[in-house]
Amino acid sequence: MSQFWSEVVNRLTPYVPGEQPKITNLVKLNTNENPYPPSPAVLEAIHHETHANLRLYPDPNSSRLKQAIADYHQLNLDQVFVGNGSDEVLALVFQALLKHDKPLLYPDITYSFYPVYCGLYDIEAELIPLAEDFSIRIEDYRRPNGGIIFPNPNAPTGCLLPLTAVEQLLQMHPESVVVVDEAYIDFGGESAISLVSQYPNLLVIQTLSKSRSLAGLRVGFAVGQADLIDALERVKNSFNSYPLDRLAVAGATAAFADDAYFRDTCSKVIASRESLASSLTQLGFEVLPSAANFIFARHPQRDAVQLAASLREKGIIVRHFKLPRIDQFLRISIGTEEECSALVTELTRILHS
Repeated sequence: MSQFWSEVVNRLTPYVPGEQPKITNLVKLNTNENPYPPSPAVLEAIHHETHANLRLYPDPNSSRLKQAIADYHQLNLDQVFVGNGSDEVLALVFQALLKHDKPLLYPDITYSFYPVYCGLYDIEAELIPLAEDFSIRIEDYRRPNGGIIFPNPNAPTGCLLPLTAVEQLLQMHPESVVVVDEAYIDFGGESAISLVSQYPNLLVIQTLSKSRSLAGLRVGFAVGQADLIDALERVKNSFNSYPLDRLAVAGATAAFADDAYFRDTCSKVIASRESLASSLTQLGFEVLPSAANFIFARHPQRDAVQLAASLREKGIIVRHFKLPRIDQFLRISIGTEEECSALVTELTRILHS
């Protein structure tokens, strides 16, 4: 603590990102990165953008990328907002749409950036417990609120809320903004973007970090009706009027153009996820149903911390959360077939040692 810190900084508990080790030859299954490279079209587009114009500011509106997203999802241009990864988009959403007199509602087990933003922006929150099977129960959200936010699929559980339930929630609270954080939706869920034109209280956030293999570019976006997007633009232009650089816009735009590559990559990740879940189940793990690019699993006879430590000794890194209800679970990102095989082989050795 420093005498120069503001009172807000003194109160903050910052978000802790997944470890990015500086060790080579790791099987890195802890940060939900895509195991496959970006589309070759993305790399080519970035290469073509590396010229003298890098001395110039980028388009402050990222219009080219917004148009690509709008065309891809059959939306109007004024229904799209873009930012530096979905985390920046979320930060602006908390400021622009979720700070009200009534509490913000979100699950008690969820993306751990939500409480950080509530602390940063002094937003009152009410945590809604997940069911015993770690699913979101829509009826539990039938209470006064200043907004609702949740990931779908949820993180770190990977459990999916059906689109019909999302629509039920929107109908339940027509006077509240409902934010659906779809970082992992492309790995097995149905996006709520299809509902945007029907519901003025819906905002959907997605990222290109996961399913389009662009975590290194930091590109996220939100879609909703024009008045919600305008609120985000007002905050963005009061904070950072040039959020996306030229390379990010070029690469992200190309990613939306190569739909075949995107779908093929997602299919590979889904197939590996189902195979890995089956293998872990055979080893005695309880594996939650996942629609994401990771699985959430625990073993009834083995401590999660010890399992993670034993895997690390063999160069395999997974994520553990020291939180109530889930402290015996490991979150395991889906790697290549070879990486998943190495994980299963090592877990088999540990469990039989």
